Amino acid sequence: MKFRNSHLAYCTNIHPAETWAETQIMLQSHVLAVRDLLREQGILKPQEPFAIGLRLSAVAAEELLLDPGNLAGFRQWLAAKHTYVFTINGFPYGSFHGTRVKEKVFQPDWTDPARVAYTKNLFRILAAIAPPGSSASVSTLPGSHKTFLADESLIRGNLIDFAQWLDDLSKESGHDFHLGMEPEPLGHFENTAETLAFFERLHADAKNPDILRRRVGVNYDACHFALEYDEPRASLDDLTSAGIRISKIHISSALAFDPRDPAAIDAIRRFDEPTYFHQVLLRAPTGEISRFIDLPDFLAALPSLGAHDEARVHFHIPLDAQPAPPLRSTLSHARDVLDWCRSHSDACQHFEIETYTWGVLPETLKRPVEQQIAGEYRWVLT
Repeated sequence: MKFRNSHLAYCTNIHPAETWAETQIMLQSHVLAVRDLLREQGILKPQEPFAIGLRLSAVAAEELLLDPGNLAGFRQWLAAKHTYVFTINGFPYGSFHGTRVKEKVFQPDWTDPARVAYTKNLFRILAAIAPPGSSASVSTLPGSHKTFLADESLIRGNLIDFAQWLDDLSKESGHDFHLGMEPEPLGHFENTAETLAFFERLHADAKNPDILRRRVGVNYDACHFALEYDEPRASLDDLTSAGIRISKIHISSALAFDPRDPAAIDAIRRFDEPTYFHQVLLRAPTGEISRFIDLPDFLAALPSLGAHDEARVHFHIPLDAQPAPPLRSTLSHARDVLDWCRSHSDACQHFEIETYTWGVLPETLKRPVEQQIAGEYRWVLT
């Protein structure tokens, strides 16, 4: 749907679907149910096209491309349902629900040809289904995960070659294609400073950095940058001043609490679950930040922790549903991102609500999934 002079969708990674057949069922059921609920509530006008923020696994993408009839049928379905796709979440390569995801969401990374091939498939799909002449994006991981000790020269080389391939596909198809790398705590680059440094090295390696600036940018996730304690206005100003394209913005929120409060520690234990990474970043009164790879690591370290006045956890919380005290969220960061975008209307045209944690939310925060998504749209649009 239109959002100011941009496009807004929710990411379908909230719904389990790993094959193309499962994805079709998910689109027909959940996605159209969200569309219809938004229309009933007056959030989406009756004749307004509904935008889909699509998530496709590597398996689903290969199956969709295997038979040209699949793509033709998908185009027809999109048109018949008055919907369109402008972005695909290409971060999770494989299974994303009902199994241990954690570090696997970073595999394969950008040192691996399989990651390159998967991302190319997603853009080939966009070339066939995105509105003619439109801007279309794919989001991806920030190169690798710090614990993988990846060879950054391989990452940079693959991205430079990929940008040239994507530039050629853009000219061939008439689309403005762009890849958004998504910084995340303990990713190969995770905060504003590391992102700036990575892109400086990337651009320095390229024979034609202008192609990179057009085709490879940042997917700014408000949850992730809040976890890093990066002030959004300064962060976005620095990224754009460096010539880094803001490919997409994820409107999202993280958990926060006072680590000195025993009641908060007790409450946060309910969010310790085995599916996703829930990195914890602690801030000391001096401003120094300590990082834990997952919530169990933080909980195990509690007896030896020094003085910290703030803790933030990578657990996406619905935008319109605050956790009960003594927990809170980083919602103000998401609000500040949207405020910055109001005064920088040309900086980014792709926005996506991304609260994929519905399946692992505590029952006190859980509603029927379509109602949650509709509530998050309402929060963004009001």
